[in-house]
Amino acid sequence: MGKQEIRYAAKVSLDTPAAEQKVLHNRWHPDVPFAGTIKNGEVVKIECLDWTGGQIGNNDSADDVRDVDLTKIHYLTGPFEIETAEPGDVLLVEIQDVQPLQEQPWGFTGIFGKENGGGFLDEIYPKPAKAIWDFEGIFCSSRHIPGVRFAGLIHPGILGCAPSQDVLDTWNKREGELISAHAHNKDRIVAQPPNPQNVHAGTASADVKEKIGKEGARTIPGRPEHGGNCDIKNLSRGSKIYLPVYVKGAKFSVGDLHFSQGDGEISFCGAIEMAGVITLKFTMMKGGVAQLGMKSPLYIPGPVEPQFGPGRMLYFEGFSVDEHGKQHYLDATVAYRQTCLRVIEYLKRYGYDDYQIYLLLSCAPIQGHIAGIVDIPNACTTIGLPMDIFDFDIRPETKAENRDLGACAYASS
Repeated sequence: MGKQEIRYAAKVSLDTPAAEQKVLHNRWHPDVPFAGTIKNGEVVKIECLDWTGGQIGNNDSADDVRDVDLTKIHYLTGPFEIETAEPGDVLLVEIQDVQPLQEQPWGFTGIFGKENGGGFLDEIYPKPAKAIWDFEGIFCSSRHIPGVRFAGLIHPGILGCAPSQDVLDTWNKREGELISAHAHNKDRIVAQPPNPQNVHAGTASADVKEKIGKEGARTIPGRPEHGGNCDIKNLSRGSKIYLPVYVKGAKFSVGDLHFSQGDGEISFCGAIEMAGVITLKFTMMKGGVAQLGMKSPLYIPGPVEPQFGPGRMLYFEGFSVDEHGKQHYLDATVAYRQTCLRVIEYLKRYGYDDYQIYLLLSCAPIQGHIAGIVDIPNACTTIGLPMDIFDFDIRPETKAENRDLGACAYASS
């Protein structure tokens, strides 16, 4: 038998502005027009731009990270009509493969400035920074973080079906209430409301595009009803994800492809972001939402994962006592932030600067866990750092040698 040809459901262009490409959109809304049709049971290839739509360059300056226009993101490919899909069904999506685009064999990790997106540690590291990663088959390395090489656990950051109008209204109401409750806090944006600036809605007419701009949910957070931007690093090749359907045809979209990511993606632009092509199989489960009692997506990880045995991971602990010595009650966020700081302090002894390590923790295959969440007053979280990604010995019993490990890319002043 001859090899079956898998068709492309959508292709993107690296030379055409993202806002001019009809197979892309950057808001969640039920009225975004279909970008194509996929049969129930079909396997297709879908190309995706990087999540910024090409705003980041392969260079040694973080000016582009500093200047990213966040009203444009994320650029998703879709939405696709999945034949036979109806509200109340479940869409089973099998991830068969993910690869970088051949014409762009590199990716980037960024730290956004506190005033433009920020990140998990932006109170301590507020400046923009960047690392470029070169792909070498399944491996990657960076001139901005020397001494490190690892295999990528390649995956999509965003998968989801369009919300119904009722679900969209729920999102906007819920997040609007959060914004109102924190209106007094001028130092922290807690959620992004609908914003018509730079809205892109594929082939939508001017009237429909205007409506989407006023109502469309931003793609920044994952949401319980449909998943979306969950950034789950283990949702890689061979994985299956089960998505609830809210509109006829499902209106499935995908994007934000990652070559690698650490648990938490802590710098916000923290994976190794890339343009790529993803191969997916779509299968409808009729009436699946009721049958499964589904309130949020489910997934089964695939069998592909970098092999770092338990004896080759160095674990760091953090507790819900912050860097100022203040006690918090079972706060896993505070604990995980402290765990990150423990890793940064440890790796600085080898010659890396803080920002290089912050970038590395965002994109390397670290393992983040909640160890304890009941022993009042302290939650305990851990980070497992794979020792074999370094080309020198980082075991505690080995004396740390301060090396010349360069610097990541910074923005001009």
